[in-house]
Amino acid sequence: MSKFDEQILVVNRNTLFDNEKNAFNGFISKDDNRYKNIVKQFSEFQVKRRGDMEEDPSYKQLISYCIIANQGETLVYKRLTGGGEERLHGLLSIGVGGHMNDVEDVSTIEDKLRINASRELNEEVGLTEQDVKNIEIHGLINDDDNEVGKVHIGLVLKVEVDKEKIVNKEADTIELNWVENDLLETMSPYESWSELIIRDAYGQ
Repeated sequence: MSKFDEQILVVNRNTLFDNEKNAFNGFISKDDNRYKNIVKQFSEFQVKRRGDMEEDPSYKQLISYCIIANQGETLVYKRLTGGGEERLHGLLSIGVGGHMNDVEDVSTIEDKLRINASRELNEEVGLTEQDVKNIEIHGLINDDDNEVGKVHIGLVLKVEVDKEKIVNKEADTIELNWVENDLLETMSPYESWSELIIRDAYGQ
């Protein structure tokens, strides 16, 4: 099946942001009132074809975006040219994640998000569900200033792991490196979400 035929979870932008009242650019933490109001609307998700959604900014595709940490270091990965999203080739990222698919045997959106995030972490870096049991929600990331960002919103998660558990299962599309947190901002070029998280979250 083509990635464009994948059935993904999306939310109507007007519903998600309450007709722009809760719209934001950058990273907001889970303590922000806008975060709470936006996440409530996740339950209004629809399942639509990915190819149709990539060019339709009236919907936001739900993305899990998980930061992997280990004792003051963060896992940074570079998207190589073999990866799926051409618009992100060559850019650095601190978030492992991907599109959300419907999980029909669980009823709550929270469980659907958790299962999707766990699947992505296993597929990309080999972490098991046991490895990520301490996964935490940190906030939301949104960037309407570029074509990729206009059609996505990210749920930012963080998990502390043992370095030895990390396996690069997509070595043809991803290059992995551990970087000390205070050196993250010295690296470039980042994809916009990572750049905004480093600016807004790591600077706090």
